[in-house]
Amino acid sequence: MTDEQLMQMAQQVVRVESEAVAGIGPQLDAASLRAAAGHMLACTGKVLVAGVGTSHATALRMAHLLSCCGTPALFIHPGDAIHGTSGAFAEGDVLVVISKGGKTDEVNKVAAIAKARGARLIALTEAPQSALGQMADVNVVVRTPADVDPYGMIATGSSLVYSATADVLCVLMLEMRGYTKEQFGKTHPGGAVGKTLAAEGEAR
Repeated sequence: MTDEQLMQMAQQVVRVESEAVAGIGPQLDAASLRAAAGHMLACTGKVLVAGVGTSHATALRMAHLLSCCGTPALFIHPGDAIHGTSGAFAEGDVLVVISKGGKTDEVNKVAAIAKARGARLIALTEAPQSALGQMADVNVVVRTPADVDPYGMIATGSSLVYSATADVLCVLMLEMRGYTKEQFGKTHPGGAVGKTLAAEGEAR
């Protein structure tokens, strides 16, 4: 591969992925976003986020950012959950599941357990007709172009699309809770962010 070919491929990846992320906006609808946010706002238990494969990383990121935005959340691994961790589910909980196709066996098993225990289920998926979609109380539906992932299977671009969709929910929760920068500072005392927030607090 020449340098020119390499750069052409690099630019193509960036173009295709950025177009896929930009394509999320027209797909979103107020009803599903409001319903998903409403369940998290009304949650009297735990907000848990789950996914496997590349969605595992996306779910970990979403749980972290929800906590940063004032909605306490934790990641739960579907593989571990069907070997006992599902005992953590209880009435009043909300489970957010990220699954593009909605057909992953261990994801659907843990979703069914959560529902049976009285948890609300929010699915981020492109397949509301899937087994997961039919179980969900709310489907936040996002579809990705076929060419955004190599072979249509390696979740490079689609993981960015689902991360951005999760970001939408995180920022909505931030705004709907009225979660302030000062409140965030109390949960993020570490690193450069923590030092910046501390300095801002001392300057006031």
